[in-house]
Amino acid sequence: QVQLVESGGGLVQAGGSLRLSCAASGRTFSSYGMGWFRQAPGKEREFISAISWTGSKTYYADSVKGRFTISRDHDKNTVYLQMNSLKPEDTAVYYCAARGSFSSDYDSQVTYDYWGKGTQVTVSS
Repeated sequence: QVQLVESGGGLVQAGGSLRLSCAASGRTFSSYGMGWFRQAPGKEREFISAISWTGSKTYYADSVKGRFTISRDHDKNTVYLQMNSLKPEDTAVYYCAARGSFSSDYDSQVTYDYWGKGTQVTVSS
């Protein structure tokens, strides 16, 4: 069992930065791939970024590539999402998720086993 708690959301002006954290409990955190998703009002939840269980592979949606960076710290059982050059369209609730699957469809929500409750990110223009 893995429990996930996101933090670091807030209100920021366009062009600003935020770093989201996802703290995981459970002894097997290091064996899970991790992902970040977001859901804007009136829209479906979408894939943002993922990182392999080793941390050696990272993946990004085209909409955030070059602006967001995912990383993980096994010692702290935490995954981070550094978000730079934020835009109003980045406004959403951001969720982290954990997957035990080694399949390549890292952007598929159904492959994730555990989810956090989310943290709100609001980018003002």
